This record gives sequence, structure tokens and C-alpha cells, in this order.
Amino acid sequence: MTGPSVGFDIIGGMNHLLPLPRLIETGSGSAEIAPGSTVSGPAPLTDAVRLALTVLDLRPGDAATASVRVEQDPRLGPEAYALTIAGDGVHIAAGDPAGAFYAGQTLRQLLPAEAFRSALVPGTSWTIPCGRVEDAPGLPWRGAHLDVARHFLPKREVLRMIDLMAVHKLNRLHLHLADDQGWRVESRAFPLLHEVGSHRPRTIISHKGEELAFDGVPHGGYYTLADLSEIAAYARARAVTVVPEIDVPGHASAVLAAYPALASRPDRYEVLDRWGISSAILSPLPATVDFLTTVFAEIADALGEVPYFHIGGDECVLDGWAASAEISAYQASLGLESTGDLHAWFLRQLADVLAERGSRAVVWDEAFVSGRLRPDTIVMPWRGEHVARRAAAAGHDVVATPVFPLYFDYAEAASPEEPAGLGDAITVSDVAAFAPAPSEWTEEERARVIGVQFQLWSERIPDGRTLDYRAWPRGCAAAEVAWTGGPAESEDFFRRLDAHLARLDAFGVEYRPLSGPRPWQRGGSGWRRHRPGAVVVHDVMRRLHELSLSADSTRPSI
Repeated sequence: MTGPSVGFDIIGGMNHLLPLPRLIETGSGSAEIAPGSTVSGPAPLTDAVRLALTVLDLRPGDAATASVRVEQDPRLGPEAYALTIAGDGVHIAAGDPAGAFYAGQTLRQLLPAEAFRSALVPGTSWTIPCGRVEDAPGLPWRGAHLDVARHFLPKREVLRMIDLMAVHKLNRLHLHLADDQGWRVESRAFPLLHEVGSHRPRTIISHKGEELAFDGVPHGGYYTLADLSEIAAYARARAVTVVPEIDVPGHASAVLAAYPALASRPDRYEVLDRWGISSAILSPLPATVDFLTTVFAEIADALGEVPYFHIGGDECVLDGWAASAEISAYQASLGLESTGDLHAWFLRQLADVLAERGSRAVVWDEAFVSGRLRPDTIVMPWRGEHVARRAAAAGHDVVATPVFPLYFDYAEAASPEEPAGLGDAITVSDVAAFAPAPSEWTEEERARVIGVQFQLWSERIPDGRTLDYRAWPRGCAAAEVAWTGGPAESEDFFRRLDAHLARLDAFGVEYRPLSGPRPWQRGGSGWRRHRPGAVVVHDVMRRLHELSLSADSTRPSI
């Protein structure tokens, strides 16, 4: 580490950090940290810093001579850190390894954008501005939801998403592993799940209101249990927790294609080749609970530490239960009055099974509306603020996941130049202005909001390039809201985002430019063509608000 240098360009400096830290004190001058410099401190903390700054190849060294010195400070909370840069080196105090990792990510942003490349660029001056940053997250759950069921994404794309989450201090990867269109994880106990349920012969390419058309291309894939173990270990090292989701009892076509005996009524089931809500639903009988208990255990054992397990509960068509004499008799034997009560009872059994393994159940908001949740169940209210407040008032921890503005399968503009989205429009500004816990809520209700999560439903996300386009830079805004705990100040946020995009360029992210899609990112005239105005997010939210005020668990037709 050298002393202050002259003529440092502040473009990557203290005033361009994203997400915004709690405290920034700028100093005079700058310092240089050369590749191959040494780092000292407790191994769990220094390993985290080295991982955040891989391009610099920091080496373990002696505290007396190390360029980067790291220590644990018990006064700092989880994920918190203090970073000081002076002429004599870099000093990091962290509450835990996650805090050390985030300090390393902040230090990375203070370096030139080349720090976000995979290898050293010759001639780069690795200068950093002197100053101090004190930081801690405003919310403990800062999530990204990745739907790998509708369109499978290979393991490399999941690992890359984890890397990008780490850059933005996001810490929960919600993997949607099962739906009508595919089952995406190996099962040794029930191998037909991945042998039959993981693929379909074609995929719909027409939109609502158009004549049905399909691509004629087989689609599929799944993660082995070893893949899951690798993904979880990779994520943990980067302060990210994997949250698996097996969505039940609805969204079950892929499961029932493999094991039709688990259905509420005899039929021939296939992995769906189109979108929308299916009537396929698992039976709530004990055999299904036993089946899911085994499958959940396989997934949890592969992942290792599983503090949270999502069991869905959304968009269930319960007609099959009502039509079954066996299920009706079972419902009566339990003393339950309606199929809605049975739905709630079924999810409660699964939550209890997970609790015995040390995992908290997570559900979509329809499961809350049904009632009977365990008190420790976390609710994701996708239908908006009103149902979120009801869940918080009932004493449940809430992760904010509303369609507007956190469903990133919607287009960024109502323009024919956009690639096909579910609807339009959700902009970066919309995301940046989001308030996870509105000020008009009571203090107790606001305290129940533990996080923010953006959703990447994949009906219109067939590959990694499209994933990049949909996720960023809206994900940058979501990260800012989640880290600070509140909406971003627009002018300052966009000033910092403009500098941050240079880092994403260096990383190789094919994000959507703020000015609109690049020529090769446009929708064109084929299957990727967007239909502006066909589905307007504000109209959808109005209907969802109406549904959230009742026990109706059906998504409006879109």
C-alpha cells in the first residue's frame, strides 16, 4: 500500500457506491492496492474479503505489514462492517464473515471498474479514495426469485446469478424448482420426477387472445442433488442463502405426469407446454404428505443448511378435492368445513414437517388468506400492500413481493421495441421508489416486514441473455431498497447507477440500457415481439387488490 496519490479520478469513488451505505466520510487523496498484496486477520473473515476481491489475488500475510487488515468487532451486528482507507492501508472491522464479504464488495466498487472483470487488465492503476464507510443492512431478507421451472436455466446461470447478487449485497436466492411446466431437481426416492417431469416436447409461443402456436422444440433439464449441494456451497461462501421452493398442492402437472396416483382424481397428466393456471392438484391425503416429506428431506439434505423452505400454496383450483368422495370423507374426518380449510390444514402439515427439520416454511399470500398457518411461517404477499399489511397485522413476518413493482417478467416500457414481457410496464424508477413498509402502517406492522424480493418468472425468460436484460438494472434498484430499507432518492440513485453500469459492463452483464434496448435486444417481429398495452400492470394490481380483500385465491386472467 502506498501513500496518497495525486490526480485520482473520483468516478469510482466514495460518492458512487451502490447500494447506498449508511455513512460515508470522504478523505483527501487516494491510495493504491496492488494485485498480490497481503491481507491479515481471522481466516473466515480474510477468506471472505479475498473472495470478494478475487481479481486482486490477495495473499495471507502478517498484520504488521499487510495492506488489508481485517478484524472481528462484536459490537457490529450481522452483515455489518466498517471500512477505513488511509495512506497506511485498508482496515476492515466486521460483525461476521458476511460483513467482511460486503466490506470487500464495497472496496471493489471503490476500485476502477476493471475490478469487476475476471482477470487483470494490464495497465490498470488500482487506486482507491481515502475515507471511511460504516454500513449495515436495513432489511435481513434481500432476495431474488429465479423461476427455473417454466424455462430451465443451466447450473452456470444460477452460479452467475449468485455472483451478481453478491455484487449487490443480495442474500436470498429463491429457486422455484417445480411447476406445471417442469420438475427441476433429481429425486432418488422418486426418480420419475426427474425422468418424466423434467421435460416437455414443445413450448407455447403465442400470446393470450392469439391462435395457439408452439415452437416444436423439446425443452427440459434438472439439477442433480450434487448440483444442489454445489450451488448451496457456492452461495454460502458469497453470503447468499438458497431458499428452495416446491410449489404445492397446485401447479402440479409435472409431478402428476410422473406419479398420477397422487392426483385428486384419476386422469392422464402431462408436463404442460403452455402457461396459465392448471386444475392439476395434488391430493391432500396422508400418502401425499409422506411423499412430500421424503422429497423435501432429499432437497434439504443436498442443500445442507436450509433455514427457509418455500411450499407455495398459491393459485390452487380446489374443484378436484370437492369432487372426490375419498377426499371429502377425509375432510369430514378432520372436522373441516370446506376445501379451503383443507388447503390450509394440508400446508400446515408440511410446515410442521419442515419445522421438525429446523426450517421455517415460506408461502405465497393465498396460504395466509386460507388461515391456520404456523406463527413462524413467512408470507410473501404478491398481490400487494393490502394483503401484506393483513399478514403483518396477524403477526407473520413478511417479505414484500408485489407484482408492482417487483415482477421483473413485465416489460420496462410499453413499447414495441421491447422484447416480449408478460405485460407493461415496470421501470427502474418504479422499483427505486418502492416503500417496503409504508409509513401509514403501525410501528408493529412495519417491524414485521423483514425483506424485499424481486421475481423473475420465466414464461418470457428462455435463456441467460434474457435473464440479464430483465434483472438489471431493475435489480440494482431493488438491491438499494432492500439494503437501505426504504425508497431511493431518485436523482442521487440514478447518478450512482450511471457509474455502476460501467461495473456491470466490465462484469459482462447484458443489461437493459436506461435509454432502451440495444438493436439486438429488441423484440423484433417474431415470437419475441412485445404486445404493448395487452396487459397493463396497474390494471392487474387493481384486480389483485380486490382479490386480496377476500378469500379468493385465483389470479386474474392475464
